[in-house]
Amino acid sequence: ERWQFPKCCGALDGKHINIQCPNNSHSDFYNYKGYFSTILFALVDHNYCFTYIDIGSNGRVNDSTVFRNSSLKAAIENGSVGFPKWGVIVGDDAFPLKDYLMKPYSRHGRLSNSEKVFNYRLSRA
Repeated sequence: ERWQFPKCCGALDGKHINIQCPNNSHSDFYNYKGYFSTILFALVDHNYCFTYIDIGSNGRVNDSTVFRNSSLKAAIENGSVGFPKWGVIVGDDAFPLKDYLMKPYSRHGRLSNSEKVFNYRLSRA
């Protein structure tokens, strides 16, 4: 309600944390931004409090892969996470669209005014 995005139970994203290259890791931790990193992957609630944290995935993988392999995805899909059945989480366009995971309309193409409003509200939720 606060951000005009009803039913939103949280926001999901990943953040690259700069690290020294681990021994024998080769390019596993080398990310698309041009440095070695590990990924902090988190879900936060409407008060900006962490409700799920995963850290340690190598910087080479994208947010969607981290999510796909996470215990969070499994918990949401088997109903053990404690979200209301009607609730959704929001993520950026790196994530797959699911019944429980909303993402913005693609910016590749012409968006209607309502799609632009949706994207704006989703980005603020």
